[in-house]
Amino acid sequence: MNYPNGKKRSVQLSRNLNSHKQSYSNRGMSLEEDINVTNQYYLTHDICVIHKKPTPVQIVKVDYPKRSAAVIKEAYFKQASTTDYNGLYKGHYLDFEAKETRNKTSFPLHNFHEHQIEHMKAIVKHNGIAFVIVRFKTLGKTFLLEATKLFPLWDRQYDDAGRKSIPYHYFLDNGFEIPINYPAIVDYIKIIDQLFF
Repeated sequence: MNYPNGKKRSVQLSRNLNSHKQSYSNRGMSLEEDINVTNQYYLTHDICVIHKKPTPVQIVKVDYPKRSAAVIKEAYFKQASTTDYNGLYKGHYLDFEAKETRNKTSFPLHNFHEHQIEHMKAIVKHNGIAFVIVRFKTLGKTFLLEATKLFPLWDRQYDDAGRKSIPYHYFLDNGFEIPINYPAIVDYIKIIDQLFF
């Protein structure tokens, strides 16, 4: 059984962190593939232990065409999952969500779900490190945004004058562009080091 969105791709670190790097966008890989490759690199090199959370699925119907091969014919998501990734780095709990958009000017807030925001708020409340990684696929830019910078925008969207999206310039001003590297393609740990250690 394949889990949804288990993919791969590339990135760059801004806010004067590594602005000399080149962007290698549009190479046909997804943000989740890139993060999965990066996490495997981190694990192999004993940097940190971060894993993609499996999506809880209830299998309803299975076909057994032959004894050695089962084919899932019908399955449903058991419950809404929280965020995409979690793990440990330098004794600290990390928890984050990864999203991408083709929009060039903003990131729609409806791409997040209330249960994900509430989960990240709980992580922060208990002194964990929560953040989102957002890729503007068309622009070839990927950003790390601390969850605490996301919460006010999420909460304000329900006001009469609240925004329904996060402007691209908000990521430029408040986030950190993640550099494209090899073999750690989405090398977000460098940013976590700067922010928290």
